[in-house]
Amino acid sequence: MAVAAPRPGNRSPPLPVCTDSMLIIGIPTFNEAPTVGLVLWRIRKVFEEYGREYELLVLDDGSSDDTTERLRPYTDVLPLTLIRHDERRGYAASIERLLREAAARTRYPRRDALITMQADFTDPPEQIPDLAKRFEGGADVVVGERRTAGRNAPDAVRRLHRVAPWLLRPFVRVDRVSDLVGGFRLMRMAVVRDLLRQAGDAPLLHWNGSAANAELLLRAVPHSRRIETVELEPRYDLRERPSRVRTFASALDLYRFGRAARAGRIVATAAPPS
Repeated sequence: MAVAAPRPGNRSPPLPVCTDSMLIIGIPTFNEAPTVGLVLWRIRKVFEEYGREYELLVLDDGSSDDTTERLRPYTDVLPLTLIRHDERRGYAASIERLLREAAARTRYPRRDALITMQADFTDPPEQIPDLAKRFEGGADVVVGERRTAGRNAPDAVRRLHRVAPWLLRPFVRVDRVSDLVGGFRLMRMAVVRDLLRQAGDAPLLHWNGSAANAELLLRAVPHSRRIETVELEPRYDLRERPSRVRTFASALDLYRFGRAARAGRIVATAAPPS
């Protein structure tokens, strides 16, 4: 494990440069025992070379396999915290739990950031520094954009990738962001805290799957001074399970989400000027 540089005292952070930031990696998982440990090991290797202080939060959303048992030994060698739902609550609830856990842990919300990613190698750990460098340059939110469906993408994923922009564009847009539904993102912890403060005790996310990713981005827009994107190429050739994407159901959720956003039931539809 890389040795982190000592953190400064209670001085005002010199924004926009965040060279002493803590990066919290939040990973929701469900029945990913074959790959999640390998993903964590790849993340460790990335940070050994990148030289940033980091923490791993992995949420097991009621897995029926031995995901949690496979991960317990990693807590001895990685800065890893395991969280478990006794019953499956879904992707949106898992992401929101990670947001709340990260917000409770951050010491410097304006310097620290949360990166969300998948546990099945879909999101390449090697691209974490690409997101982090945009954050270090002053971005509050960095969106990993999938310009293509990705290497060896399943047919259901290709179909959804093709129709998602068409479904959302009439209803919701975020300036300079073309991919609203990907989950590989970075958010400044100050933005996360603002979101949770606004939500209070009520749920922050009301949609699931890809629509949850779009909802979270739109809710973050009013709290973000600067949003940037990084081009990504998702990987589907390394995971060891069939895709869980159901094109019609996901597309229907996105369409309903878009209509709700247009009707004003979702907070934002455009990014403020940088």
